[in-house]
Amino acid sequence: QVQLVESGGGLVQAGDSLRLSCEASGAIFGSLSVGWFRQRLGKQREFVAAISWSGQSTKFADSVKDRFTISRDNAKNTVYLQMNSLKLEDTATYVCAGGDRPAHTRMLGSTARYDYWGQGTQVTVSS
Repeated sequence: QVQLVESGGGLVQAGDSLRLSCEASGAIFGSLSVGWFRQRLGKQREFVAAISWSGQSTKFADSVKDRFTISRDNAKNTVYLQMNSLKLEDTATYVCAGGDRPAHTRMLGSTARYDYWGQGTQVTVSS
């Protein structure tokens, strides 16, 4: 059974940086594409960033692409989301998701790509 556990959330000030981690277990990590989604209060879940199983493809939401980066360390079964220049509107619960079914990289931004979901970690950005 695949499990994903997020960590690294917290309370920061606008302009600060934060790194989220998503650690996977129970899966062949090298075959797992991983996406980050977030849910802001009263809003629908939205795509943030994703990285393909090979690490060769990444995708970002327009709202974060100049501020966030995503990377993976297969030796640690972990994907990282580095968030820089955080804004008030980045406040949300961040959830990572994993998918190991064959799929085109254009699916990285879609919830349909992913079968496994973590519980989420809260990120709060204050002024």
